Amino acid sequence: MSAATRTSPEQSLALLLRALRLPSVARYHEEVAQKAEREGWSFGHYLRHLAALEVEQRRHGRIARFLKQSGLPGEKTLATLDRSRLPAQVAKMLPTLCEGAFVDRGDNVLLFGLPGRGKTHVACAIGHELIRSGRRVLFLPTFALVQRLLSAKRELRLEKQLALLDRFDAVILDDIGYVQQNRDEMEVLFTFLAERYERKSVLITSNLVFSEWDRIFKDPMTTAAAIDRLVHHATILEMVGESVRADTAAKRNGTKQRSTKPTTTTPATTTTTTTTTTTTQEATGEI
Repeated sequence: MSAATRTSPEQSLALLLRALRLPSVARYHEEVAQKAEREGWSFGHYLRHLAALEVEQRRHGRIARFLKQSGLPGEKTLATLDRSRLPAQVAKMLPTLCEGAFVDRGDNVLLFGLPGRGKTHVACAIGHELIRSGRRVLFLPTFALVQRLLSAKRELRLEKQLALLDRFDAVILDDIGYVQQNRDEMEVLFTFLAERYERKSVLITSNLVFSEWDRIFKDPMTTAAAIDRLVHHATILEMVGESVRADTAAKRNGTKQRSTKPTTTTPATTTTTTTTTTTTQEATGEI
């Protein structure tokens, strides 16, 4: 007698379900069958229930996998964000951004403000919600992305690296204002931004206004071209107010943070969505 002949119907079914890559159906079909029998389900109801279990388990697995790949800080979520500290316009825009329609359009989100105003937390909270809706997100400090691209360029695999990054629906570049680049670094960053233009989204946090971005890209023409691509289809969020970190430290030390009115470092624009190309004068902050 062959091994196939000795296989019981239950074992045969388990093998078939594994071959079809239906692990949740394989795991729960007997348990669900008993429930169906007790409650008098139709065969169609039974199948629908198993299919729904499989889909839900796959969704959870996909989210877990996307979170692991994203590099997002686990603590910077929408649930841990103190929305009472957000500027009114940012708080108003946040739910819409978390829905992710901007990603489907290939639009960008640019967050400006002084250090400690919550730019990174807001960007990461949006990123977590995008993953929950099934989109792929990558979080990187800007310097880390630049070094990754430079290494790929030296090894003649820049095109391959850009293709790998293109798999992500949204890339969050944190602290672009802290990157003081040489020409090679500027060129790979510009190449990355140009590659994603009008196709895939970037979310960028910066403590520098556009008029100071020549410190990043060095060349005025390259600076203007980079800004023009970013703001063409973008939501600009101005993170103003007191420093979250300083306030937290003050509370921890039992003191009250002194109110300050620092010089504004955000663009002189309101929080808005831009759908037409911004002129060079506007893009460099002279508005």
